[in-house]
Amino acid sequence: MILTKQKSANAGPSNGTGEGVAYSKRWYVALVRMHHEKKVAERLNKMGIENFVPVQQELHQWSDRRKMVESVLLPMMVFVHVDAKERKEVLSFSTVSRYMVMRGESSPTIIPDEQMARFRFMLDYSKDVISMNSAPLARGEKVRVIKGPLTGLVGELVTVDGKSKIAVRLNMLGCACADMPVGYVEPVRF
Repeated sequence: MILTKQKSANAGPSNGTGEGVAYSKRWYVALVRMHHEKKVAERLNKMGIENFVPVQQELHQWSDRRKMVESVLLPMMVFVHVDAKERKEVLSFSTVSRYMVMRGESSPTIIPDEQMARFRFMLDYSKDVISMNSAPLARGEKVRVIKGPLTGLVGELVTVDGKSKIAVRLNMLGCACADMPVGYVEPVRF
């Protein structure tokens, strides 16, 4: 296996294509206590362990006021980019219970680097709210976004409740979806 130099977490945005990504570390999903995602992420940052908590701004409406609130897209989950030694260190936290594993498997599920790159790009640049679709979603046509804030993102064009959306699949977690006009995408040819 050929290893390439790893980008730092603050090296800037990826191009959303997920192409040419190869690291000695792997992405895993650490399962944490409810409402402890950001605290675990802070502690991991202090230890120098790359991590990702998907959050987005949402407008919440109460009877007397409206407020922009930062909400966690995947509650009780923190993505960690670790090697074998760091993977064990993460489990030493009292707020981390275990890693996500596929049914019938014993080793933690790996989220491929290209899926993480696309997911992070979508969260960083989408002006619309991202929704997670955990129900099985029929495969869509593979497309590349050519207009708008998500230009360059490669995903699948799917229809959910009569609306066209761009979807990025994540192993075991379902699909992250954002509204996408059909005219903003072009088919990816091989």
